[in-house]
Formats: sequence, C-alpha cells, structure tokens
Amino acid sequence: MTAASQILDRVLVLEMVRVTEAAAIAAAKLIGRGDEKAADHAAVEAMRAALNGLYMDGTVVIGEGERDEAPMLYIGEKVGSAIGKGPKIDIALDPLEGTTITAKAGPNALAVLAVAEEGNLLNAPDVYMDKIAVGPGYSPNIVNLDRTVAENVNAVAKEKGVAPNELIVCVLDRPRHEKLIAELRALGCGVMLIPDGDVAGVIATSDPDTTVDIYMGSGGAPEGVLAAAALRCIGGQFKGRLLFRNDDERLRARKWGIEDLDKIYDLEELAKGDCIFAATGVTDGKILRDGRITTETVVMRASSGTVRRVKSTHGRGRHHD
Repeated sequence: MTAASQILDRVLVLEMVRVTEAAAIAAAKLIGRGDEKAADHAAVEAMRAALNGLYMDGTVVIGEGERDEAPMLYIGEKVGSAIGKGPKIDIALDPLEGTTITAKAGPNALAVLAVAEEGNLLNAPDVYMDKIAVGPGYSPNIVNLDRTVAENVNAVAKEKGVAPNELIVCVLDRPRHEKLIAELRALGCGVMLIPDGDVAGVIATSDPDTTVDIYMGSGGAPEGVLAAAALRCIGGQFKGRLLFRNDDERLRARKWGIEDLDKIYDLEELAKGDCIFAATGVTDGKILRDGRITTETVVMRASSGTVRRVKSTHGRGRHHD
C-alpha cells in the first residue's frame, strides 16, 4: 500500500467531511442575500483554510479557475500542512456548486470535494463538457456520446424493461439545451430541469428516491470530474467529451496536457484508482434560532464502496471543528 493510500485510510475520509462542512457553513450565512460572488468567496476561503490544516502535499487539479483568474484554490495551487514532505494528493473541488441557487435560497447547493492519489484525477481545463450518466446495474456502455439521444434513451428503457415515456431525464435548464429537451419530450420522456448544480444532477441517477434515470447535456468540465469521482464510489456510468468554443479554449486544454480534443472519457479515465468524494448541503441545512447550524454530508470511498451520511450540529460562536 502506498503512502497516499495509507493517508486516505487513516485521515482523509472523515477529514473531508470537515472540509466540506467548513465551506458549506461559510456559504450558508449568505443564503438568499442575492450576492453570488460573496457566497462563493466565503466558501473558497473556508475550504482553503480547512485543507491547509491537513497533513498532506496536496495539489488542486480541479479548482476555481487558473491562477490569473482565481486568487485562491486555483488549478495548480498547493494546499496542506506538509508540502514537500507529506503524501501527494490530487484534489478536485467546487467550494460552492450552485452560487445562484445560494444567492436565491433555492435547493441543492453543495460544497463538493474529491481527492485521490497523485495523477488519478483528470486535470480538466475550465471548459464545457458534454455529459451522459446513468446509475448502477446496467450493462457496460449502456449509454455513450457517439449515439443519438433516441438510441441512448431506448437502450436504457429496454434494459429497465419499460417504455421510453416512463424514463426521467435530468437536464440543466439552459437555452443551449432547447433541442435536447425537445427530442426527449418527443420520445415521451419526463424532463427534470435543474437551474444549477450538475454534480448533484449526475449523482441523482444513482439514487432511487430521485426517480432520475439518465443525466444528459453539457456543463462544466471540472464538475464532470467531480461527478465521475462520486459515481466511482457509488456505482454508475459516465461519459464525457470536452467542448471548445474557440482556439483559446483549445490552447488551454493542451496547456493542461489534453492532446486528443475529441476524446470521449469513461468514468475511470476521469477519476482513477482509489478516491474519496464528499458533499455537504448548503441551502438544505438549517440555521437555528440560537445561531447553531446543522449540516448533512455524504462522504464516499471508491475502494470500499462505503457511503457515510454525517449529520452535525455546529455550536454558536465556535470555530468549526
């Protein structure tokens, strides 16, 4: 077992809960205030401080953007209290997935984090990614991005033993998805439109309580890596292909080592080996009248398939611990 695996065993599973809790609590204080940037900044600062308290040599491979765009938690930033001597850990993060949701006090905003041994998370550029995902229990490659919408829907419906009009497909509510939504509705599918937060949308395919069968559409490539890390832990299938709007974005991809710009990535190409995924609810937590905050976090590990749900109450006026 490598040193990085040992640190995943010993520390990081439950430490990741503290990291996402810290970000969620900081952002929660700005729920409904209408200020997306302030909420995101609060979450970033809190998550960075929590990561710097961990004994590791961490590198942010999925972050808030490139260094010239993001003052903290930028791609390539080093975090941890043992830089140069601790276990080398790659980190993918979104301190506040759902900034608009938080500003408007909507549901399902999350503080999200995934960690793995060095080299096991795709260093995806901050561009769009075409995505399709399903939960566990299907034949391999049941869906793929080189097939039509109808072919993917019919394949899933056939394997589930239902008609296409019994499927629910989750899609980000964006103008760019008008054609996709029309195709799905023409097939009779129910379409669950979400305003933001496609990591949560992808994860929903693995939770029977959500009734979501398939996730389709384009969103951020960094969120694609985070979603893939989650599905590595709980089961499911994910395909992603980077989308480029201009030459600058293609150059950015090559800068981060992406050579095949048309490649369709499988789940394990986005998040390899052992990995840990943690997400704490931001807008679904509660701020009690005495100033205490309750949070709910899910933390998962790929190697064991363990899923823990942690509910915590944080005392008024105390530092997060």
